[in-house]
Amino acid sequence: MEINIGSTIKALRKEHKLTQEQLAEKIGISFQAVSKWENGIALPDITLLPKLAKLFDISIDKLFAYSTKEMQKEIEEYCQRSYGLRETDHIKARRILEEALKKYPDNDILLNNLLYCITDPDEAIRIATKLISKTDEADIKYDALRFLAYAHHKKGDTASAVAALEQVPEIYFTKLSEMAFITEGQAKYDAAEKQKWLSFETLIQMMWKLAEFYRDNGFISKAVTEAQTALNMLEVFAHEEKIERFDSYKTFLSNKIKEMQSTK
Repeated sequence: MEINIGSTIKALRKEHKLTQEQLAEKIGISFQAVSKWENGIALPDITLLPKLAKLFDISIDKLFAYSTKEMQKEIEEYCQRSYGLRETDHIKARRILEEALKKYPDNDILLNNLLYCITDPDEAIRIATKLISKTDEADIKYDALRFLAYAHHKKGDTASAVAALEQVPEIYFTKLSEMAFITEGQAKYDAAEKQKWLSFETLIQMMWKLAEFYRDNGFISKAVTEAQTALNMLEVFAHEEKIERFDSYKTFLSNKIKEMQSTK
């Protein structure tokens, strides 16, 4: 994980209303050196860290913690930009993440998001396998195993797909759902709201999977009914702002219903 301390120094310098020249003078270096730090060209010498920490009135640990926080914020912004383009322009969504990975090589969160933008199964297998072996985050590992299973399935290797999914534990409750039960106030709202939409999306997806099963086994009427019920569920939430995220599901289900009705 790369810690972009140059961005931290720049943010703290501005917070303390110092120019690069003033900062350089206070710690006894050239302003060109400060410029190189802030532009990611060079890193400050370790002997300067106590001076920087004292100048900004923070500990050395906090100096790095501040940097990590800024890095995480920037990574989240990259992911949000990419997420907004997944359904409409996955190539552009991918480029945003690749740009971020140049700055933060092998970052787990960025690689995990990149899997959503990859269409080539061999590339997905390579990245998912790498992520599974290196990440310490359980949710990222399980998501990578899911993509690994999809990629093997796409290649017709059902046995490998099943083997990947077998490594994912059954989950009968989520951290978010439990947080909604044990917290109060804003924390309760945040947990319940996020879990609500995650559960809703899973429900719509599983209803389509049932419709797909009925269709593939010749039960067209049941398939149409299941898909139409899913579409109706989307309409029930039409008054909520976040339902806009599900416009692609509406289009998909409407088109599939028309296709199935034409085969009756």
